[in-house]
Amino acid sequence: MNSNTVLAVDDEPFNLEIIEEILEDSYDLHCVASGPECLDVVAKINPSVILLDVSMPDMDGYEVCRQLKENPATSNITVMFVSARGSVEERIAGYNVGAEDYIVKPFGQEELKGKLDTLFKVVENKNMLEQQLQDATDTAFNAMANSSEMGSIVQYVEQIGKIDDKEELAQALINCMRSFGLKTSIEFRTNSQRSQFSSEGICSPMVVELFELLQNKGRLYEFMPRILVNYPRVSLLIMNLPSDDPERLGRIRDNICFVVGVTEHQLDAIITRQQLANQKLKLRQAFSMIRDKFEDLVGVLNLSHEMNEAIFRELQEEFEDRIPLMGLDEDQELYIYKKVDETIQKSVAREDLLQDVTRAFTEIETDLSVMLK
Repeated sequence: MNSNTVLAVDDEPFNLEIIEEILEDSYDLHCVASGPECLDVVAKINPSVILLDVSMPDMDGYEVCRQLKENPATSNITVMFVSARGSVEERIAGYNVGAEDYIVKPFGQEELKGKLDTLFKVVENKNMLEQQLQDATDTAFNAMANSSEMGSIVQYVEQIGKIDDKEELAQALINCMRSFGLKTSIEFRTNSQRSQFSSEGICSPMVVELFELLQNKGRLYEFMPRILVNYPRVSLLIMNLPSDDPERLGRIRDNICFVVGVTEHQLDAIITRQQLANQKLKLRQAFSMIRDKFEDLVGVLNLSHEMNEAIFRELQEEFEDRIPLMGLDEDQELYIYKKVDETIQKSVAREDLLQDVTRAFTEIETDLSVMLK
């Protein structure tokens, strides 16, 4: 792609003359008068930006843009529509066929140059990002050049054993598939919740719907160049199977079920650990509540114990004062003292039992605290 080249397409010579007058000193400008002519010369000129009229005979600008964007050789060329009609509907129609910008006739010199300057900055940034992506991809493939596919899978299995988070697990699977040059989307199903992940960023609504529709269509569901691998909790959609390389395609079919299977087991382990952690938290909360209630109960019982002691002391003092004045025989006095003493001893025994219960609960608390750490 020539970095300073602009192709102007308009069936009106006057419009092309205006564009030439504005741009010919600043850009490598080429002009054609129809959509078919544009499609014929675009590969030869290889422009960075095309200024495309909308209303032209034989083939309008929308159709020209659509064909440009559908052709891999020209899909990256930036298109700006130049039209006398600039309604919202017409602008949306332009963006729907892939145009990057829209300018309405008549336009001023500064407006056209300003828009072109912006578009060329976008093109430059896009080219830079594509080069960075290519460099990163090349680096990744070079780093793995000495490792076999099975070695990468073994590395993946070792890696996921340390993962406790489903998002991290999904990213590890995406990276593993990316190491084989595969674009993938993933769905995890956990506790009636569906989570989707993609090597392209966010799963499209179409892919999300495919996961649901094809979940029960068998372990492997192939619709070239795609294949869907289904497990109870994990589905993996590969979107770019190498249909032109039967040997590599066979290896991928052989390996993906194993990879998704170990991912399923790790996801089960993550879910189990999360459930255990939740149960542990609930046990801690329940134990804390029981402990608080028991401490309240012990407080009430201790208060009752103190009150009982005070009552018994008062009763004992009253008996000691009153009994000698009641004219009782010695045997009768001894009998009354004995009964009072037996009652006090029974009360003391109950208090000792309370202390035993308190000690037992303290031991239970210690054991549970160790278990819940």
